[in-house]
Amino acid sequence: AGWHAGICGYIVKKDSPSCGMERVKVYTGGRVERRGAGAYTRVLMQNFPDLPVEEEGRLGDAALRENFVQRVFIFRRWRAMQGTGFGWRQLTDFHARHKYVLYSHDQELARELGRELAGAHKQAFAEYAPQYLSTLMKILKITATRKNHVNTLQHIRGYLKTDLDIEDKRELSESIENYRLGLLPLIVPITLLRHHFRRNPDPYIENSWYLRPHPDELMLLNTL
Repeated sequence: AGWHAGICGYIVKKDSPSCGMERVKVYTGGRVERRGAGAYTRVLMQNFPDLPVEEEGRLGDAALRENFVQRVFIFRRWRAMQGTGFGWRQLTDFHARHKYVLYSHDQELARELGRELAGAHKQAFAEYAPQYLSTLMKILKITATRKNHVNTLQHIRGYLKTDLDIEDKRELSESIENYRLGLLPLIVPITLLRHHFRRNPDPYIENSWYLRPHPDELMLLNTL
């Protein structure tokens, strides 16, 4: 194991010639040839393409900050899973638990990855698992949109359709609509969904990471 063995995310210095992640001036013969990543960060991302990497200056953006932290936690769960008899059953369960997280980033790519996983058992597991991780992390790097979150919230709401009375359904629909309009942060419909699933448990949703992607103490969903 190298120095990177326990690292699940990396924050690099903004505008640094060696550590900047993007828009760093790259000189050739005294002239600016192009703008790109600093030398250290470029090598880091080439050698560890699945590792969540973000530039410190970009973390001031709420959506990019939440995206980075979410990727760090998911990468950490992946690392933890590798030490627990990692096989097809564990990978299938991991995917199921992150399905709606992936939906919030790109539903079509999420479905495509699900279909790929379902047909991958013809391959050797050790060969496929790194491919899965690479695709997973690429999807997660796409910043989740309000539209995709709304669609994901509506999918999850469907698990409650026979459990809620008319007033609860109206309140939940209104919270999702007000989030869509930008009147409420994402934490409001998510908190309401958590409340209803506590009263009406569903094992699939209970195991899903979408409603609790990272610790509440970070308050990352309060600003989305």
